[in-house]
Amino acid sequence: MSMLVLDDIKTYYGNIQALKGISLTVEPGECVTLIGSNGAGKSTTLRSISGLTPPRTGSILFEGQEIARMAPQDIVSLGISQSPEGRRCFPRMTVAENLDMGAYLRRDTDVEQDRDRVYELFPRLEERSKQKAGTMSGGEQQMLAIGRALMAKPKLLLLDEPSMGIAPILVERIYETIAEINKQGTTILLVEQNANFALGVSHRAYVLETGKVALSDESAKLRENPDVQKAYLGA
Repeated sequence: MSMLVLDDIKTYYGNIQALKGISLTVEPGECVTLIGSNGAGKSTTLRSISGLTPPRTGSILFEGQEIARMAPQDIVSLGISQSPEGRRCFPRMTVAENLDMGAYLRRDTDVEQDRDRVYELFPRLEERSKQKAGTMSGGEQQMLAIGRALMAKPKLLLLDEPSMGIAPILVERIYETIAEINKQGTTILLVEQNANFALGVSHRAYVLETGKVALSDESAKLRENPDVQKAYLGA
């Protein structure tokens, strides 16, 4: 059974239709990416999955359960967490406090162990555990946003534009860590404008154009696709 199945979802902002029938699947253990230009519907797809902007019609199944009409906190409780576009860290809270917020809904006893895992993935966060998030660089805040999402102990991790506004050297480091998170067993659905990085780390990809899926294939094959190279890879 697929971990995530989107079937013909249509999502609106008021009267403006952002998604015009998106269908896709994510299998357990995969890293799947959505690429496309601004306004293609990539972030709206993640927001629809996480319940922040629920679809008006269509179905979203997570491990066989319909979640399209569920509240965001209930979706998190099922095992889906999101690192949002723009990071959205709590600026006046410390790194450690931000991470604790990621575990807010948890009632198990493994929170400290998972915090240690985040520090292993992002050693810089441990170095700055007592520093206020708002005083850190964009790259460091991105590490924190991903770490906070991991503290929810997700089965499915949604990553929205992790390279946005970050120095190139830190983008490489963050993508190495995304690959490691996936290797450790967390399924990932990634939205990214930097198609080179996204296709390099993912197994499969969907190309979105104006709220629809225009192409889908294995990431390696899409990297060789002339139309994808011309439109998204700067070839």
